Amino acid sequence: MDLQALKNKYDIIGNDPALNQALETAVKFAPTDLSVVILGESGVGKENFARIIHQYSARRNNSFFVVNCGALAKELVNSELFGHVKGSFTGSTETRKGYFEDANGGTLFLDEIAELPLESQALLLRVLQSGEYRKVGSNKIEHTDVRIVAATNIDLYEAVRRGKFREDLYFRLSAAQVRIPALRDRHEDIYLLFRKFTSDFSETSGMCKISLRPDAIRLLNSYRWPGNVRQLKGFTQALTAQVSRKVTPTLQRIELSAAELAPFMPREEGEPLPVVMDGAPAQASGAGMNVDLQPIIKAIFDLNQRIDDLEAVVSRRSLPAPQAAPVREQEAEWQGTDFAAPSGRMVEAEADEQPQQEEPSLSLRETQAEMIRKALEKHHGNRKLAAEELGMSERTLYRKLPPEYRKK
Repeated sequence: MDLQALKNKYDIIGNDPALNQALETAVKFAPTDLSVVILGESGVGKENFARIIHQYSARRNNSFFVVNCGALAKELVNSELFGHVKGSFTGSTETRKGYFEDANGGTLFLDEIAELPLESQALLLRVLQSGEYRKVGSNKIEHTDVRIVAATNIDLYEAVRRGKFREDLYFRLSAAQVRIPALRDRHEDIYLLFRKFTSDFSETSGMCKISLRPDAIRLLNSYRWPGNVRQLKGFTQALTAQVSRKVTPTLQRIELSAAELAPFMPREEGEPLPVVMDGAPAQASGAGMNVDLQPIIKAIFDLNQRIDDLEAVVSRRSLPAPQAAPVREQEAEWQGTDFAAPSGRMVEAEADEQPQQEEPSLSLRETQAEMIRKALEKHHGNRKLAAEELGMSERTLYRKLPPEYRKK
């Protein structure tokens, strides 16, 4: 399977190993008739993966329907999914088909499946098990041959524990999973996506492309992008529209430094800010730590992550230099390595420098470990909540867990 060709076809940008694994898993499930659940945060592109599963299946020549379960009125969910007969409820003046009838022989993509009411979940389970359903207001059993691809941005097991999702439906769906990583866990892909989005926008608007200096790239990567790829695309387009200019023969790109990019970076509402009253730092309610320590904590972990990355680079320098990879045919301009060297920059580019980093001190590591302990104690061992408070991914938190927490 040519992963790059697949990405180009479905407009998927990135080279992150977790993203590649998700694509490979989707393609492996596609030829089967298994029901598949796609897991990932809002904005990561779950619908694209559903379309890949459909297109690489034997159902590719039949219908593909997208149903946003969260957008269906609760009182009409069953009617929308399974149809209804005339007179079954007020306003039902005619018999209508539902999605399961319309999609017969094809694929039904149920986005935000956790939003379905429990009653509808039971009816969905029956369809998955036997292909049988009944229209609302009818006693006639009907049959359908539909493949289900579901998606959710929440933890389904946690929803089961809270009684919001049926356990039997969870086990029916969870056997075949495709996990799409969040953008904040794909650091190497963030600027690649930025370049793609500003390049596309410049082509349609006639505006100069935007490129970033190394310090601006670091700033772009430091933001957590809670809206993932969808948010980054909107941000890039808005940034290009605000700071760019019309393309001229001598000006085709504009380069930004971190200081020039910073005013446009998104800010999440409700983000805790340092507050000082009567000369003392304000205490976060029930937080167990000062509010104004949060930026320091996040900076410590970000610094340590960069140090780890530099250590990996240094260790690779001792290996023989790899041969240059062949240039891909028809490689897009934004994919090239010279994007950050604009031909008509408005800002003088600075020479790249290799920062000198020292091995982090023992006291720094001890400080990090103590911060992790406090966060885990505060959230009763919940790693996800602790990671969110510390501004890192769960994967990074696990790698830095103090020894006493690794067996928990």
